[in-house]
Amino acid sequence: MNGAHFAFTDRWGGVSAVPYEELNLGGAVGDDPEAVRTNRELAAKSLGLEPARVVWMNQVHGAAVAEVDAPWGDRPVPEVDAVVTSQRGLALAVLTADCTPVLLADPVAGIVAAVHAGRPGMVAGVVPAAVRAMTELGAEPGRIVARTGPAVCGRCYEVPDAMRAEVAAVEPAAYSETSWGTPAVDVTAGVHAQLERLGVHDRVQSPVCTIESGDHFSYRRDRTTGRLAGYVWLD
Repeated sequence: MNGAHFAFTDRWGGVSAVPYEELNLGGAVGDDPEAVRTNRELAAKSLGLEPARVVWMNQVHGAAVAEVDAPWGDRPVPEVDAVVTSQRGLALAVLTADCTPVLLADPVAGIVAAVHAGRPGMVAGVVPAAVRAMTELGAEPGRIVARTGPAVCGRCYEVPDAMRAEVAAVEPAAYSETSWGTPAVDVTAGVHAQLERLGVHDRVQSPVCTIESGDHFSYRRDRTTGRLAGYVWLD
């Protein structure tokens, strides 16, 4: 899309063994580090990316954003839940296994962002923080293209009633109910409502619910499991 690329993985095509089979891209879930390294290489190359040019995060369910202009290399990977860059050819990656992966791009300004929006991060405002970081680099909300990937849906994400009330007090659009009639939260709906208010109107949401899909990792379903990845980059 005008030089912007978005991609989301499923769980297949990698080398990890049970319970991380197959394409686990998360390095902090107990999988063999060599298998994760191989999986990251396989995923990057399948997208036409150089594995060393993919920027990962140390995600902590917060709202901090890091601006990057090169791979971390030997530097410590920061504890952030969004990364933003104006460097073409540098791919940004976000890991999830029920949380909402948010990929943002302003192809005209040449700025992209990858965001990890779980329930705590969505409430904390990580998505607005990422959009602000993009606009500070010259992006315009009306030009930003947003894609959200596979995530737990609002009909499956059961939470205590008090938690639903706390989330809905911050983002009413996240108020939901499970398909069996109990309190729930729809993080992706909350993310899209935030983006709409920010003026980001070009948005597409994946139809995949990670809990319902056997082709995707789900922490809430399996606990010990792998991680999916979303990638965004500009030519």
